[in-house]
Amino acid sequence: MANFPPVDEQLAYIKKGAAEIVKESELRSKLERSLASGKPLRVKAGFDPTAPDLHLGHTVLLRKLKHFQDLGHTVIFLIGDFTGMIGDPTGRSATRPPLSREQIAENAETYKAQVFRILNPEKTVVDFNSRWFSKFPAEDFIRLMAKYTVSQMLEREEFHKRFHEEKPIAMHELLYPLAQGYDSVALEADVELGGVDQKFNLLVGRELQRAYGQESQVVLTTPILEGLDGVNKMSKSLGNAIGIHEAPLEMYGKVMSISDEMMWRYYELLTDVRAEQIAQMKVDAASGKSHPMALKKELARGIVADFHSAEAAAKAAEDWAKQFQKDQVPEEIETVSVVFAEVANREDDGVRLAKILVKIGFAASTSEADRKIKEGAVSVDGVKTTTSAAKARAGVTLTLRLGRKIKKVVLA
Repeated sequence: MANFPPVDEQLAYIKKGAAEIVKESELRSKLERSLASGKPLRVKAGFDPTAPDLHLGHTVLLRKLKHFQDLGHTVIFLIGDFTGMIGDPTGRSATRPPLSREQIAENAETYKAQVFRILNPEKTVVDFNSRWFSKFPAEDFIRLMAKYTVSQMLEREEFHKRFHEEKPIAMHELLYPLAQGYDSVALEADVELGGVDQKFNLLVGRELQRAYGQESQVVLTTPILEGLDGVNKMSKSLGNAIGIHEAPLEMYGKVMSISDEMMWRYYELLTDVRAEQIAQMKVDAASGKSHPMALKKELARGIVADFHSAEAAAKAAEDWAKQFQKDQVPEEIETVSVVFAEVANREDDGVRLAKILVKIGFAASTSEADRKIKEGAVSVDGVKTTTSAAKARAGVTLTLRLGRKIKKVVLA
């Protein structure tokens, strides 16, 4: 039998960084029964293997799964290899193209390799919803669809909007929330986690469990993490993301670039630091007992250590200090290759720096890059420049710096 912390202590850890719990009273009851029986809760989160290259925004949900795991509960990492072929309509204004079985299998393996940077692989149950849906006869799908109405389905914001705009809603899209909800029936989930944008699907799971004679799962939603700009959702397309595969120094530097105010948000959603500890850090920062820079360094080290190692985090901190606090060049700088012909300036034998900055992820557009150059925020080989043209030829290596970002660029 498992030994669980007191219920109030568990609830405090679970609620840290949660957006909503439906219903907290039910979660307390489940935790009390779990504590009395020694039987862990079954906590599920489903992931359709559609975008295997994760950034920190994706890990908010994984972090909350880890918190349940830390408390001794059974975590089920469900890969939606069946539902992935339908395509989740969440946030979509048009039908999502379904993935092939080959794409799903490849992405699923990539997912598993990445999530175990946070979850304990020995304590995580990995399952696939094709395990039950591949044996689901047509009559069972008819019975499943009979448990939900069209009017209920059209309450979903995406469907409601597309219906009134007379945009197509494919029949298989209406099946997606039911299929995800049935996953909870098949797994007899006590708790299901998902982002705030998944609330509709998660609540369908609660209803279907009741329809199939089970106790309804508790739904816990996690917030959407803002990116480096502190405003928009973290997204690689917006250029404000921190990828979990990025080099330690790059990752460390990006965390150090966030605002002091956003630092608390990252502590809350991207670390295992308890809520009471974060509250104390805020008090210490406000009173001057702790400097926000020191607290941000601690945050950056922790995030880098999670996805690389403690040694890599220490080295990144040392290199960052050399680079920005002692005005030295770090020993290890990420090197990237850029095709010379794609950035060449036709007017002379040089290159357009703005195009290079976009290619290496230092700017989202050439207009943004040009603005940064004119502001004097860009240096080439240690010398600040205010012109977008630079003398260079194929085979040359340039060291480019923009604010806290630095990379070596090989013109191939």
